[in-house]
Amino acid sequence: MGQSSLLAEEQMKPILPDRVSKILWMIESGVACTVNDLAFTFHLSPSYLQRLFKSQTGMSMGEFLTEHRLQRAARLLKSSFMSVKEIAHAAGYQHSSSFIRAFERRFQEAPANYRKKIGE
Repeated sequence: MGQSSLLAEEQMKPILPDRVSKILWMIESGVACTVNDLAFTFHLSPSYLQRLFKSQTGMSMGEFLTEHRLQRAARLLKSSFMSVKEIAHAAGYQHSSSFIRAFERRFQEAPANYRKKIGE
């Protein structure tokens, strides 16, 4: 490997964690919620973005996005009077049935039951 290749590689190392931290910030802020949105924003292919994310965080982007959406939904169930359908859409799900299935897999109960337990 030539000197210029080593220099270019060394210059890129600090950029990768910074890029991933910006991706995490965008996800947390709700600016972009899909892999394709994030890939477009960062001028990366979706597959490269997912490899980069996993190499830096140890978690697949899909798992992270799903967990983030479901945690947001759980907070909304605790703190709002929104319907389950409204919460599904606010959490980034196009169909409430998909949201309910994902929520049940993660929390082992339906969103409505989760809300009732919190209120007791």
